[in-house]
Amino acid sequence: MKREIWINLPVKDITASKKFFSSIGFFRLHPAHEHNDHMGAIQAGDNNVMVMLFPEKVFESFTQTGISDTKQFAEALFSFTAVNKEEVDEMAKNVKHAGGTVFAEPGEKDGWMYGCGFADPDGHRWNMLYMDMSKMPK
Repeated sequence: MKREIWINLPVKDITASKKFFSSIGFFRLHPAHEHNDHMGAIQAGDNNVMVMLFPEKVFESFTQTGISDTKQFAEALFSFTAVNKEEVDEMAKNVKHAGGTVFAEPGEKDGWMYGCGFADPDGHRWNMLYMDMSKMPK
């Protein structure tokens, strides 16, 4: 069995979360969990990083703790790359259309990065970045 990392996230509504992530275009529903209504699995990027979506009560049973209040606090920032600036712009547009919140509009950072930050419907924070490595400070 190959080694993988799975990101596990609590969600209020499995169906709505799967719809959101498949709508924004970077994530694909894992076929084994596509019609599952008690958990979800989405694959991210070219390496198929797995993001598992669990109802909040199930997630709490795994972690044996409460869930972060994502309206007040960030639990983490999940970052992923874009192939160009246009992909970042498209992601921001897709997130808004799918019901997410863009908390950092697309823009330049430090002269070599271009990105945007958004929150999914459950408040988990994501960051998409295009990095022009030829402009990265030495």
